[in-house]
Amino acid sequence: MSFPVDVVVMAAGKGTRMKSSRPKVLHRLGGRALAQHVIDTAARVSARSVVVITGHGAEQVEAGLVAPALESGEALKLQFVRQEPQLGTGHAVQQAVPVLPDDGVTLVLSGDVPLTRPETLQALLNLSGGQRLALLTLDMPDPTGYGRIERATDGSVTAIVEHKDASEAQRAITEIYSGIMAVPTQLLRGWLARLDNRNAQGEYYLTDVVKFAVADGVAVQAHRITDALQVAGVNSPAQLAELERAHQRRVAEALMEQGVRLADPARLDVRGALVCGQDVEIDVNCVFEGRVELGAGVRIGANCVIANAVIGAGAVIHPFTHIEGEKAGVSVGEGALIGPFARLRPGARLGREVHIGNFVEVKNSTLADGAKANHLAYLGDASVGERVNYGAGSITANYDGANKHRTVIEADVHVGSNCVLVAPVTIGAGGTVGGGSTITRDTPPGALSVARGRQAVIPNWQRPAKKKG
Repeated sequence: MSFPVDVVVMAAGKGTRMKSSRPKVLHRLGGRALAQHVIDTAARVSARSVVVITGHGAEQVEAGLVAPALESGEALKLQFVRQEPQLGTGHAVQQAVPVLPDDGVTLVLSGDVPLTRPETLQALLNLSGGQRLALLTLDMPDPTGYGRIERATDGSVTAIVEHKDASEAQRAITEIYSGIMAVPTQLLRGWLARLDNRNAQGEYYLTDVVKFAVADGVAVQAHRITDALQVAGVNSPAQLAELERAHQRRVAEALMEQGVRLADPARLDVRGALVCGQDVEIDVNCVFEGRVELGAGVRIGANCVIANAVIGAGAVIHPFTHIEGEKAGVSVGEGALIGPFARLRPGARLGREVHIGNFVEVKNSTLADGAKANHLAYLGDASVGERVNYGAGSITANYDGANKHRTVIEADVHVGSNCVLVAPVTIGAGGTVGGGSTITRDTPPGALSVARGRQAVIPNWQRPAKKKG
């Protein structure tokens, strides 16, 4: 575009109908705050800056929103202004005017309208052209509560009439104002100064700038869309739930367009970013959080929860597996088999063809290619070599009550069932640990290590019997 764009996000409302101590714009959709969706969309239309107008719960809102990265790699300029008290939409934007440069276009968005598409906003900005007031409008079968668009006989917009101020004839109009507009900032500044609150609600309406534009001979254009989801706001938990499902359906459709096979698009939750290679298959009721990357040919079984992880090509994640990468992340190598009912915690790094079976937990540990822990085991703070076989019921005792210690299991070790490896300890390459052993000292390569009490057998032993009477 030939003009810079500054975005104003209105996020000062209380959201009483949410019945929550959390400010409305911080309620989450797809794993992100409602207002964060709006800010992220602003970055995708190459905005120069974003000004968020806060009020109710201002400190929480300002702490809960972050500046996204632009295509250049730099962070979008994000700043906050406060509206106290809240005296209407026009009054809200008045608070932002002092920090808006005059050389651009101001794009006004709502912090509780998260699903407007970037291409829609781009079309609105193009319509403005840096010279005109452009409004985003929509035809609604039931426009109750929305401002109505009045047009002249030639089709140009002449006014927006708020529902409470509208006559019966005006209320019959089905074209509504979405709350989104693009307006040259220098013109906006003058029009905002002319606002008054002589209306049914005693508020300063931003929509009054339309009549000022008409009076000043500035063209007012409307970009009319048909997709109501793009302008749908959130005012209640029920509306939030409806938008969540609509958002997830949008995500599912985008994934399927890329070739991802979803067993049921209605039973998928992506609460962050999901990046998929070719021929990925995802079964029902899977949840993806943070950033998850699935390599080509990965198969995800039903009822898995995967957060902040990279899954290598050809890996299979069996049902009911829980992968929680958090900040440290989790990586799973190519061709690995994980689950069912496995748990990979932050810092788990699994090589190629690793097998992690049912009820096995791995935390802050590396497993080299071909290592296996197939049943009922725990590996914490461990380095496991190639082709290690780790027995059922075995654990690394990595915590002494004050500090964590590391266990090293070198290549080709066989650890029997129900063993305890008390860290810090190293099991030498090619060694074997006999079942039921508690190992507290390093073992040499190739050795059999057994540390358990000698078995005693008492013939003809009688169990104690309960006393009668």
